[in-house]
Amino acid sequence: MIFSSKLIEDAVQEFSKLPGIGKKTALRMVLHLLKQQPHEVTHFTEALARMRQEVRFCNECHNVSDSEICTLCANPGRNRAQVCVVENIRDVIAIESTQQYNGLYHVLGGILSPLDGIGPEQLEIASLVQRVKDKQISELIMALSPTIEGDTTVYYISRQLKETPVEITTIARGIAFGGELEYADEMTLARSIAKRLPIENYVNTK
Repeated sequence: MIFSSKLIEDAVQEFSKLPGIGKKTALRMVLHLLKQQPHEVTHFTEALARMRQEVRFCNECHNVSDSEICTLCANPGRNRAQVCVVENIRDVIAIESTQQYNGLYHVLGGILSPLDGIGPEQLEIASLVQRVKDKQISELIMALSPTIEGDTTVYYISRQLKETPVEITTIARGIAFGGELEYADEMTLARSIAKRLPIENYVNTK
């Protein structure tokens, strides 16, 4: 791709670094911005800069937040005895979009994968265990992707909490084994949450 402007070329190069964005799509985005009023482009770039500089993670659930405690954890209308354990922030968004869950969340930041060098120390597992012990949590809903790594993570967490009275359930397998939670349609995900089952149905925790 040949450019007559080095500035355009640099902008296209930066946009194409985004996931799923090729050079042609990046060029369309850059040319679109070029047609906008200067103040609109400035607003766009300032929003991105502020997001990167000011966004933080909730001290309670590790979801993205604008303050120390996210809006979900701060909402008095949420069921505080129920915590849904997810792999990443995208999963929180996916579950919230179903409008079938009114509890809190705990974002692990990944799942156990020894081959990739991801152990318990790299995830928010210790903070989850401590949260269960400190708070009046009656149920943990394990909403991890139904993969070998996801099941291994569920098993490990259940072992860490075996001495606590918390009930551990897992979402029903309406999602195909090996699938990713964030790509499930809202109806399937909603049913999986509503029809959750005791963890012993899928993972041997003995």
